[in-house]
Amino acid sequence: MKTRIRELRAKTGLTQEELAREVGVRRETIVFLEQGKYNPSLKLAYKVARVLGASIEEVFTFEEEDLA
Repeated sequence: MKTRIRELRAKTGLTQEELAREVGVRRETIVFLEQGKYNPSLKLAYKVARVLGASIEEVFTFEEEDLA
């Protein structure tokens, strides 16, 4: 899974720590999300997208192999 979290976070001026606080997770979770090492729950994906002012589809992109 690819994400645009880092890019969108930079546009909004949020740090990893601030985004983590807003969505109720640890900063490390945001790091792992940005690196594509962690697939979020639907609830977390929704919270991240909402805080970043984007849709889930704008933030997270699933590759064909991710769906297999």
